[in-house]
Amino acid sequence: MPHVALEAVIMAPLLILQILLFPMVASTMTSYWADANRQIIVQETANQLAGAIQQLYLSLSREEVVAGTVMLASTLPKEVASYPYTAKGVLKSSLGSGSGKILVLNLTLQIVGNSATAFVAFGPNVLWNEESVFYSDSSTASIEVQKFANGTLSFSFE
Repeated sequence: MPHVALEAVIMAPLLILQILLFPMVASTMTSYWADANRQIIVQETANQLAGAIQQLYLSLSREEVVAGTVMLASTLPKEVASYPYTAKGVLKSSLGSGSGKILVLNLTLQIVGNSATAFVAFGPNVLWNEESVFYSDSSTASIEVQKFANGTLSFSFE
């Protein structure tokens, strides 16, 4: 009979430890998985937005396209993983004057803060309104491009 008591003394703390430890580990793993999944979706959305801007640039920089303003209404989802998001862009020169420019696009989920960066390559004839912010939950979320007579393209979010 002493063996049963000894087993109970050893097994009872282990059982209590498992009862406490399993939910905590499961919760941590689920939280990590959800955050990693959100990060992937945010990066995909940033890449989609960068792709839309790149297509606008390639389409409007042709000589056949006359000066004017084009607005592309957002076809992106209003929410990513159930959270609205914002996007801001910063235009950087790649080497010097007359060389191409690179748009660094930063997309951030509101509330949870996940963010992703995407890049868009432009020619030297591009301007970017760095004060403009893309709000996904806005009913008028769009990309505006103004083409000037000299071929310069000015991009901004509306």
